[in-house]
Amino acid sequence: MGDGSQRVSPLKNFVAGGAAGACLLFAGHPLDTIKVRLQTQPKASSHQLLLYRGTYDCFHKTGVLGLYKGMGAPLAGVAPMMAISFFGFGLGKQIQQGKSDKALRPVQIFLSGCLAGVFTTVIVAPGERIKCLLQVQASGGAVKYAGPIDCAVKLYKEQGIRSLYKGTLLTLIRDVPSNGVYFLTYESLKNFLTPEGQSVSQLSTPKILLAGGLAGVVNWTVALPPDVLKSNFQTAADGKKDQEASIKDLMQSSCEPSLPMRW
Repeated sequence: MGDGSQRVSPLKNFVAGGAAGACLLFAGHPLDTIKVRLQTQPKASSHQLLLYRGTYDCFHKTGVLGLYKGMGAPLAGVAPMMAISFFGFGLGKQIQQGKSDKALRPVQIFLSGCLAGVFTTVIVAPGERIKCLLQVQASGGAVKYAGPIDCAVKLYKEQGIRSLYKGTLLTLIRDVPSNGVYFLTYESLKNFLTPEGQSVSQLSTPKILLAGGLAGVVNWTVALPPDVLKSNFQTAADGKKDQEASIKDLMQSSCEPSLPMRW
């Protein structure tokens, strides 16, 4: 699959990945804030209503500035994350292809994407932990962390590096298959949209955007269920349960009925 990629310097990959990641954050972080707050709000009961009735209500109560809470941590790590992601994907393809010039099969593209998800977890997991804590603290009233650095320092002082990497297993469960599906969809769509006799590198910008956008939709279709568990686990109070028990409780609670939410 593919026509053999031209070698690009790691520096160019890093700069391009960093710029693309920054644009992605500015566009997607407000929606991510709403997503995390809806995922982590307390369950409704007969005596207590939901804090947010739905997406629009959460947006209205959060405010424009509140939507960008917690963006500092992922913004700082987005350039190395994107560079590592594409490095991992390229390494996965290189390992499976070897010295052969044969196009990779779809399953090989998927596995290469999975490797990219493993590599990025080192940066993503602590960044997600800090981001989620900053996103949900405003909705709880009390402000415990002044910002990303303050949050990281306090987490480290409380339980060391283990606290920063809380939720790493769930991050892996989310990112490994979703990255595999993303790269498989993206590469497949680029090849599908390439006219016969032309190279993938000649694709127009709108077609590349279309391939990337559809791949992103498929990515989150796979990633959203474990992401709900990850957000809840990373924002839960420390020291009460071990990880296995917490994940089990979250899965059970997600299956219980709650009051209907409106968009």
